[in-house]
Amino acid sequence: MRRARAAGIQVPILPGLMPVTNVGQTERFTKMCGARIPQELYRRLRIVADDPSAVVATGVQWTVDQGRLLLRDGAPGLHFYTLNRSSATLAVHAALGL
Repeated sequence: MRRARAAGIQVPILPGLMPVTNVGQTERFTKMCGARIPQELYRRLRIVADDPSAVVATGVQWTVDQGRLLLRDGAPGLHFYTLNRSSATLAVHAALGL
């Protein structure tokens, strides 16, 4: 937010978050759109890659932590990309008290 404002961007900014629910799907998705998986998140996901429920738990916790930081730093709200995996988004939403 600070960098955008410093660059003169004055329109409302609503950050988008996508809870990771599947490692392979996330890797394919990021390659398609040119996004990057944060190195620490990728490390954590590789550890639990063979346990689907642990992957979801890791993705949810990472997204909760990101959401808290964004809201703390002044984001007016959050947009969630669910990719038809609404249960992970609902878990993040509940954990953030939204």
